[in-house]
Amino acid sequence: MNIFMIGTPRSGANLLRLMLNELPRIAAPHPPHILQRLMPLMPNYGDLENKENFAQLIEDACRLVELNPVPWEGVTLDRADIERRSRRRTLMGVYEAVYDAMAAAWEARSWCCQSLANIAYLPQIEAHFRSPRYIYLHRDGRDVAVSSRKSVTGEKHFYHLAREWAATQLLAIGMRERIGPNRFFSISYESLTSQPELTMRQLCKFLGVRFNPSMLEFYKSDEAQRAAESSDLWANVVRPIMTGNTRKFLHEASEEDIRLFESVAGNVLTALGYELARIPRGAKRIISEEDIGRFDTENRRLKEEALRRTNAESLVRLDRQTTLVHEIRLRGQMAPPSMRAIV
Repeated sequence: MNIFMIGTPRSGANLLRLMLNELPRIAAPHPPHILQRLMPLMPNYGDLENKENFAQLIEDACRLVELNPVPWEGVTLDRADIERRSRRRTLMGVYEAVYDAMAAAWEARSWCCQSLANIAYLPQIEAHFRSPRYIYLHRDGRDVAVSSRKSVTGEKHFYHLAREWAATQLLAIGMRERIGPNRFFSISYESLTSQPELTMRQLCKFLGVRFNPSMLEFYKSDEAQRAAESSDLWANVVRPIMTGNTRKFLHEASEEDIRLFESVAGNVLTALGYELARIPRGAKRIISEEDIGRFDTENRRLKEEALRRTNAESLVRLDRQTTLVHEIRLRGQMAPPSMRAIV
């Protein structure tokens, strides 16, 4: 069984994957974001029927895993084995083979990919995998925005965060309507933290596995410790679930930020059952080009500020994969035109 988490970062995905990891039949490692990082670069690889080109793609995908901030403990990726496991000479084939090799090393029958960015590649996932399962994890977008401002990565202004959050949720909601409940399961961060056992029992039923009480003690695991040590972003995963970690935006965001978020994404908040706090339901706000220009400037400033306050060691771990992606991009620019794919 292939399981894909989808949604927006800062919605509790690390928490959920660590809980799933407590099930002996499911392996849920920290994600190297293979599709997110390599799919835009596929033209650089040329014709994958060419053995050298395909070998280079395998090498780069494996290196992404090996440079991951949270190591895949006990997993050694043999390049020849990944080639043998690849059902198709495509990025999706390599991606599947890498996760299959990981699951085999962890003695699990199924794997879960926590890369929420995979929501951008749902058509490719549907086309490649046989009846994949999806876990749609959503959280109040205003709390996502508050949390995202503290992260080193991603957008920082509430206007940009609202647009990004709303677009992602609409993609997921549309997918839920097309796929149906047999392969699509929705979880809110709020239910996960307020009723963890009930929520996990429902999820286990959907996945066809038996609930394990150790899922509620995920924070004691070695994997949780490795994640917490890898970055300040994941420091909370070695603590029990924070049951009161909701509606933080009411005291951590400004009145203007809340109004702006609700003006941009209010219809999506309402569709997911979140009450609006500062504007009437259905209210619209005209946002001018001048406003957007100011938001863009402030967004850049906030991103720079986030970088400055991030722990240097955490930045080094996160930058290793970024450096590899940059090297792949440069390699593609240096290749002769005849070697580049046309897509």
